[in-house]
This record gives sequence, C-alpha cells and structure tokens, in this order.
Amino acid sequence: MKFITGIIFICSLLIFGSVYVAPEDFSYAGLLPFFIPVVWFCNFFLFGILVLAWRKTAILPLIILVLGYRFVLITVQFHPKNPNPEGLSVLTYNAHLFNYKSRVEGKFDPNVFTWLQDYPADVKVFQEFYQDNTTPSRNAIKLLGKDSGMEYSYGIIEGDARKRSYGLAIFSKYPIVHEGKVFDNNRTNGAIFADILYQGDTIRIYNCHLESMKIDAKALENLDGVRENYRQTLGKLNRGGVIRSQQLSVLEEHVRNSPHPIILMGDLNEVPYSNTYFRLSQNLVNAFESAGRGFGFTYNKVLFFLRIDHIFSSPSLKAVDFKTHREVDYSDHYPVSATFQFVSPEE
Repeated sequence: MKFITGIIFICSLLIFGSVYVAPEDFSYAGLLPFFIPVVWFCNFFLFGILVLAWRKTAILPLIILVLGYRFVLITVQFHPKNPNPEGLSVLTYNAHLFNYKSRVEGKFDPNVFTWLQDYPADVKVFQEFYQDNTTPSRNAIKLLGKDSGMEYSYGIIEGDARKRSYGLAIFSKYPIVHEGKVFDNNRTNGAIFADILYQGDTIRIYNCHLESMKIDAKALENLDGVRENYRQTLGKLNRGGVIRSQQLSVLEEHVRNSPHPIILMGDLNEVPYSNTYFRLSQNLVNAFESAGRGFGFTYNKVLFFLRIDHIFSSPSLKAVDFKTHREVDYSDHYPVSATFQFVSPEE
C-alpha cells in the first residue's frame, strides 16, 4: 500500500504542476490538466481509506488535497446571489454565427436577437459574430448596435464588409474612444479591444476567441465513437493547446502594455485546469471565482461539463455578480455575464 500511495503522490504532483508548463514547451503537457479532477478525487478517497486504516501514509494524499484546494475553487463556487448588482455590466457570447438552431433544427430563430437586445448589459462582446448587410432580419450591427443605442467595434476576420462577413464584435452603452486588433488567424479566431469611457475613467475591453478545439462532439457521444476517434481527438487537443499558448503570448504582451484597467472576456477554448487559465490568473482576477455560483459550465453540447468561456479583469475591478445563462440555447455556447465595481487599492 505504501508503494501505491507513493506512486499516486508523485503522479499527482506532476499532474498538478502541468498547469505551469506551456504546451509548446513540452508535447502533450496541455492534456495532463484534464486529469486534475480525477486525481483530486482519487486522493480524497485514498485519504479516507488510509485514515480509517490508521496509516501514517495518509499524510501524502492530505498534502495533495491541500495543494489541490486551488483547483476546487476554480471548479465550483458558492457565492450568494446578488439580486440588484450595481456597476458596469458585461456579457460575452459565442454566437455561432447566429445560425446554430438553423443547423440543428433547420430554421433560423430570430429570438436570439430579441434576447440579446433585451438583456441590459452595458457592454456586450461576441465571438463568431455574423454580419449580413443584405438581410434586415440578420443585420446584427443594426439590431444590436444602432437600434439599441450602442456604439460598436467590429473586427472582420473573413468576408465582404459590404455584404456578409464574420468576426469579433464589441458593443458598448458608453463611448468607445479607441479600438484595435490584437491578432487574428484569418479563420474564425482572434482578439480585438475597445477603450470605453465609464464614470470618468477609461476601461479597456478585450474580446478574445482563442484557437478552437475543433473536436467533433457527435463522434464522442458513445463508447464506440470514443474508441474510433480518441487518437484524432487527442491530437487536436494537443495542437489546439500549442496554438492557444502562442496566441496567449501575444495577448499577454498587449495586456501588459495597456494604460487602462482591463476586462478580458470571450471564448478562450480552455478549461480552468490549463496553462492558459493559470497564466491569465497571475495578474488578472476571474469573475467566476469572485462572484460565481455552481459549476458555471458554458458549453451547450455533449461535452456539457466544460467551462471554456471566461471573464477576467484587472484587480482594480471587482466582480460583484456572475451568471451563466443556461436558459439561452441559441448557440453551442451559453452567454456569460458579470458586473464590476471599482475597488480602492487597499481593498
């Protein structure tokens, strides 16, 4: 039993430490963090067994449980509900080109625009944003911006700006005084920013869509599909992790040079147990950890247990509310919202 406990202890340390290893520095290192929940629960049960057996080696799984407490906090939160949060409210949404239900049910659902128009966020950012200037019912900039009295910044990744295009968009109730592009990969991913004036201060809003996982969720719906596609899936996860890490390096440099406090949000395509998440957490605060409740899963497909849409902020901006809108199923992602207040340096 001592040998098994020792092996589990060493493996647990390696897996916990993998979040600090960039995927491009060590092949497949980005896959190890996926085992963190399994490792933590294994040590939890092992600790119980060893305690009941009065074994001194119970100290080893106890050490792992203490070291892994950080992973518990990024997995589930129990903050009380804030019925009337005051401050700057933001929303991030991977809109899936506003045609998710068209693919699933064969028809376009205009209610997606109705919900987004009605939701009272001061700032709304969209990934996989589709703009159609030829069809009034799908003219997203007019519906969400001009008709809603909001300013906007739209970064086209592909398409014709005069007709149809898609990319990243930021809509703001407050004036946009500066905007720009951080990067794009000429497919569907990229990052843009917009500086907004809010209560006499300037806040930089980042809208990010890091490299997609490109996993065929339908192929993993049953055991046979997992057996047939696991190698291909692992390869995609590894390649995606490497590209996201490289994109993050560009984004980190841009954030470090920001002259204003920031709110960074979007579809990062990374679970909380990842090098990307921990790198961002070194200087930024995650809104789910500050004000979330439950697990906050954001993916609306068979891999429903994924939280890959995130909201981070500078320490001077404190999240006082956080919600995952699981009632809104117009995309393969759920919208995520948060409300922020400025805090003093002492706080």
